[in-house]
Amino acid sequence: MNLTINVVNEQPSKSIVYLAGEIDAYTAPDLKEALIPLMRQEEQVVEVDLAEVNYMDSTGLGTFISALKSSKEYNSKLTLVNIQDRVLRLFQITGLDEIMDIRASIRGGSE
Repeated sequence: MNLTINVVNEQPSKSIVYLAGEIDAYTAPDLKEALIPLMRQEEQVVEVDLAEVNYMDSTGLGTFISALKSSKEYNSKLTLVNIQDRVLRLFQITGLDEIMDIRASIRGGSE
């Protein structure tokens, strides 16, 4: 299966990345290519909507870890939202839910 990536720039300093499909060894490089440049913008807020992601493997986790490292380096913020239980479980098993900002839904644009 493929991964659809749609980046919406809500404000100059906030982007929402909508994902649909599967994040695996084949699609993770495309995700990384879209996500990392956003994280490398100073004080950028990036919310990744995972509502339509039904499968993710360790390669996907690695991509989000890379994005988190970039966010800390560039003082930006990464938030994962709308994660399906099956995918959330990967974050919980690995303990990444303790170090990543994971929320139930996208926040309003007035932040």
